Amino acid sequence: MIGKEREAEILRLYHVEKWKVGTIAAALGHHHMTVERVLRSAGVPRSNSFVRRSIVDPFIGLIVETLEKYPRLRAPRLYEMVRQRGYTGGPDHFRALVARLRPRAPAEAFLRLRTLPGEQAQVDWGHFGKIQIGRATRPLMGFVMVLSWSRQIFLRFYLDAKMPSFLRGHVEAFDFFGGVPKKILYDNLKSAVLERYGDAIRFHPTLIELATRYRFEPLPVAPARGNEKGRVERAIRYVRDSFFAARPFVDVVDLNAQAHEWMTTTAAQRPCPEDKSRSVSETFADEKKLLIELPGDPFPTDERDQVEVGKTPYVRFDLNDYSVPHTHTRRTLIVIASPTTVRIYEPGILAEPIATHARCYSRGEQTEQAEHIAGLVEQKARARQGRLIDRLHATVPHTRALLSLLAERGGRGGQLTSVVVHLQKLLETHQPADVDRAVALAIEEGRLHIGAIRHLLDKQRDARAEPPPVTLPAPKNAAIAALLVRPHALETYDALTPKEPTDEEENP
Repeated sequence: MIGKEREAEILRLYHVEKWKVGTIAAALGHHHMTVERVLRSAGVPRSNSFVRRSIVDPFIGLIVETLEKYPRLRAPRLYEMVRQRGYTGGPDHFRALVARLRPRAPAEAFLRLRTLPGEQAQVDWGHFGKIQIGRATRPLMGFVMVLSWSRQIFLRFYLDAKMPSFLRGHVEAFDFFGGVPKKILYDNLKSAVLERYGDAIRFHPTLIELATRYRFEPLPVAPARGNEKGRVERAIRYVRDSFFAARPFVDVVDLNAQAHEWMTTTAAQRPCPEDKSRSVSETFADEKKLLIELPGDPFPTDERDQVEVGKTPYVRFDLNDYSVPHTHTRRTLIVIASPTTVRIYEPGILAEPIATHARCYSRGEQTEQAEHIAGLVEQKARARQGRLIDRLHATVPHTRALLSLLAERGGRGGQLTSVVVHLQKLLETHQPADVDRAVALAIEEGRLHIGAIRHLLDKQRDARAEPPPVTLPAPKNAAIAALLVRPHALETYDALTPKEPTDEEENP
């Protein structure tokens, strides 16, 4: 680009001094195309100098005619059309030619829209990249609401742009403003507009409920009318440049605390575009008096979801697992979550949650309560004890009669459990058949305690002149350690051993 002074010099040399284009270019040190461009922009017709024909000239008529009929036809398609008709040039030069020949709609002029105090606000989301929380990567979304007259900005960051965050942004913005504007403008957000056909609009029913509670009128922005919501778009750009750029923060809570300070200081102290002599905070003080009064009860914004509990006592919500009492497995439960808390309820009983947890924004984490796990462990221990007794009954059949007699004599659960545990230990050093015989003799003699059974086992061992049993270390594998094996009687193997012939059999 050249300056205005140089353009004036080119025009003077051409018109006054009658210099040719090449002479002007050589004298001023410019390319001849630059000189020609300056002359054409000043309305000077092309000279009668020789103009080289271009290979695209035979196709100009076809291109112009096609573009008049299909103004938005893409250059690659036009290129294929002329190439099939014999054009041998490259696509880059052709694309530039199409850009010059394409008919352009006349530029549209926009009126500057002005609003009255307390009349209107504009809302939109801004995407501010992503944030890593534990093992989860979540989008960082900025909810922005700006009052159209005073330009007071409300800014709050969330980890998504879903309907609960959209509603929460409205409620927190109204609390910050201390009132509600009469109208709120929205872009074609899915949270606001479900369906649109021309001027026919179908708003999201939840947004209608919010508008009913706060008594404002939701209005959509017309398609391709960015000037209608230019205030919020400029506000988002201002947030990016003045607040978010190169700003360190620990988490979303810290970022929102910094945003609140910025809203009430830097953003509020800037000059108001409607009245440069006053600050935004001064004009907002006047506008605040004209806002609609807040209702007595705020609109509920907590997330609500119905979840299925499997065979483990956990519910899955927002990529993480939260514990519930083990008595609520294989059920359908209700999760109601705020930004900081996850509460779990039984369907139809929302007065008291069955579990409450701090909300986790990571991924694949398990958040547990000690009493839930303790209850599950106790239940599993009772189940393991029951399975142990069943295996003991199968290996030592007289155990069933022993435990029944102990129960009849007033034995408590702890005493019965102690007998079962000690019998289990005896099976580690004695044969199940020997333990069963000792238990049977203890019942016959009426000595229903583990010491008597040990004494009877010792007598059996002494009668067979066997050494004391050797205690082997327990296997490290819990499944193997819990395995009870009832061995086969060894006498049956004698039939498989060939007998030695006697003297009488050898010498009949």
